[in-house]
Amino acid sequence: MGTRRISVTVDGVRYDDDVEPRTLLVHYLRERLGKTGTVIGCDTSNCGSCTVHLDGRSVKSCSVLAVQVDGGEVVTIEGLAGPDGELHPVQRAFHENHALQCGFCTPGMIMQAIDLLSDHPDPTEAEAREGIEGNLCRCTGYQNIVRAIQAAAQAGAGAAASVPAQPATAGGAA
Repeated sequence: MGTRRISVTVDGVRYDDDVEPRTLLVHYLRERLGKTGTVIGCDTSNCGSCTVHLDGRSVKSCSVLAVQVDGGEVVTIEGLAGPDGELHPVQRAFHENHALQCGFCTPGMIMQAIDLLSDHPDPTEAEAREGIEGNLCRCTGYQNIVRAIQAAAQAGAGAAASVPAQPATAGGAA
């Protein structure tokens, strides 16, 4: 089947890699780049645990091929914290509002919440619930997740996630 050369920026670092055309983005991120915060949940795009940002919008990375992101920019949960390790406002709100139990869905839930807040900077409870309905949590009952989203909105987290301003280049596998 052969491979295809892609160039993609992930968390502010440019990667040039040869990938098999059938490689899912979630597998590329985890296995090639070591971005294990992007969780593999269901492999059917049902649970949302693998949610990342692609060119500024949330996508379920198990439903996107790595070759489809050629030339694109991906932000994972690892790319949210500031250069000094300061948590993104949504990460901080999830922590402060105890919006997790086992933590399995948390990376995808945070990524989806950031996308929601970029479209709805001050969501009602109903809008917050609707905005995360494609992401499943089996532990929390969602109340603290919704509370965290609203707290992040009050803290002004409606701006999109940022990554380091000067991307570096990382050599990929040839």
